[in-house]
Amino acid sequence: MKFDKNSNSYTFIFAIVLVVVVGIALSAVAIGLKPYQDANAIIKKKMDILGALSIECTRENANEMYDKYILVDECKVLNTQGQEVEGEAFDLDIQKEFRDQTIKPEDRKFPLYVASVDGEKRYVLPMVGKGLWGPIWGYMAIKADKSSIFGAKFDHKGETPGLGAEITQAFFYSQFESESISEGGVYKQIKIVKDGSGTQPFRVDGITGGTITSKGVEEMLDRTLQVYVKYFATLN
Repeated sequence: MKFDKNSNSYTFIFAIVLVVVVGIALSAVAIGLKPYQDANAIIKKKMDILGALSIECTRENANEMYDKYILVDECKVLNTQGQEVEGEAFDLDIQKEFRDQTIKPEDRKFPLYVASVDGEKRYVLPMVGKGLWGPIWGYMAIKADKSSIFGAKFDHKGETPGLGAEITQAFFYSQFESESISEGGVYKQIKIVKDGSGTQPFRVDGITGGTITSKGVEEMLDRTLQVYVKYFATLN
C-alpha cells in the first residue's frame, strides 16, 4: 500500500511515529543515565555537608572524606519538636518534603549530621526554603557548644545573577561564622538586615538588590534552627 507523501494523513502519521520513536529513545537514555545521576546527587550532597565544615574535597574523594569526618552512627532524624524519630539522615530528602503539599509543615522531618573534626564534635544542619524565583537551600555547621556557628553554605536553583544568587558567595555566608543560634540555651533569631547593622549580634547584612532572596534565607533559618535548638536543649 502506497502513501501519498503530500497528503495531510501521511504528515500526521509521520509526526506521530517520529514523536513515539524519539520519546522511546529519550526514555531509554533517561533510564540508562539515572544510576549515574543518582550517584552524582549523592556525591554533591556529601560535598555540601563537608563544605559547611570547611573541609575541601573533590568528586573523586568525597566518599572517602565523608566517611572520615561524618559519624554516621550518630546522625539523627528529628521532628519539628526536636525529638528523635526513626529514619536515616542521609536518606531524607528535605527538598522533596518541602515541595510535597501533602506533608503538613508540622509533620516535616529534619536530618542532623554529626562530625568529628580535629577531635571536636560539630553538627551540620541542612535547610531548605524559598527564594524569589525558586528553591534555596543550605547547610550550617555548629560547634561543640551547640550554639556557635562554625560555617555555612547556601545555594539556589534560579535566583538572579548578581543579586539573589550572591547567597552562594563568601562575603555573604561568611558573616554567619561570628554568630550563634541561641543565647543561654534559648533560641535567638538571626536577622538579615539592609540598614548596615549586620555587625551587631544576631544580625548579618543582606544582599543589595536581593531583598526577597535575603528574606527567604532569613525565613529558612528561623523555621529550621528552632527545631535544632530544641534538640540541643535536651543534650545540655
